[in-house]
Amino acid sequence: MWNMLWPLLLIVGSNTLYHVCAKSVPERANAFGALTVTYLVGAVLAASAFLCGVKPAGALSELGKLNWASFALGAAIVGLEAGNVFLYRAGWKLSSGSLVCNLCLALVLLFLGYFLFRETITARQLIGAAVCALGLFLITG
Repeated sequence: MWNMLWPLLLIVGSNTLYHVCAKSVPERANAFGALTVTYLVGAVLAASAFLCGVKPAGALSELGKLNWASFALGAAIVGLEAGNVFLYRAGWKLSSGSLVCNLCLALVLLFLGYFLFRETITARQLIGAAVCALGLFLITG
């Protein structure tokens, strides 16, 4: 059970901190300058965790196992981070901006899962998607 719970708690806790920080980036600060500092801190933390988890001699071997996804993920993260900073600068509320984005994301991922990964979509999931769409209407309408 803990193996299923701790990643969820990490994501919720980190996402909470993330959105509070994204909304708190000073408007007078250059967004990409702030993101540069963000990525430097993130790179140091990720590199430290990586080096603690592998033997020094095996580090290059581990990096050799990577594929295109790590590079695309880096680009996606820049878009995600910049999008959230600009979302809040545009006036979205902390209580609704992330919710609207995540509802839209849930709808997109439901169909991408089906088309790209051949995941099954059940009637229950389609009803959930309809509820999400209704929620979007109620939140933004």
